[in-house]
Amino acid sequence: MTRCAWVPENVPEYVAYHDDEWGVPSHDERHLFELLVLEGAQAGLSWLTILRKREGYRRAFADFDIEAIGRFGLRDVERLMADTGIVRHRGKIEAAIGNARAALELGGLDELLWSFVDGRPLQNSWKTTGEIPAETPESKSMSKELKRRGFRFVGPTTCYAFMQAAGLVNDHIVDCFRYAEVG
Repeated sequence: MTRCAWVPENVPEYVAYHDDEWGVPSHDERHLFELLVLEGAQAGLSWLTILRKREGYRRAFADFDIEAIGRFGLRDVERLMADTGIVRHRGKIEAAIGNARAALELGGLDELLWSFVDGRPLQNSWKTTGEIPAETPESKSMSKELKRRGFRFVGPTTCYAFMQAAGLVNDHIVDCFRYAEVG
């Protein structure tokens, strides 16, 4: 079975993430918010670090309940700064809380996020992972709009990684067994 080259076969977290979730189109508000927070938390770190802390994030961030996170205050920030189950970076923690508040002001993420791909996943046809860009015009537009609306840790590269994860683009290589399944 052929997988995308970024998936080390000997790392079960990567295999499960790739095989079961990455690139599957999602319209679930909570899941979209989770991926946005996790991609922002990943900045400067390996994705494996974030995958291994994912359950810690779910516990610490009220299972990514946007309304609950939007009510977090200074005590919560301090609690989260002491939580070894997540990345303890004040800026990323405060951004997750602020992003929840920004998402609440939007009234939902799904419509806005999917608008950058006209509501349909973009079907790429990469032969190698080396062909896959780090950012695209769509991710640049998404980043700019999210920042305009008060979101943080949503640069164009982070937005593109989010788009890949949430299935707004199909960036499985064409030989990967998931390419046709996701497409």
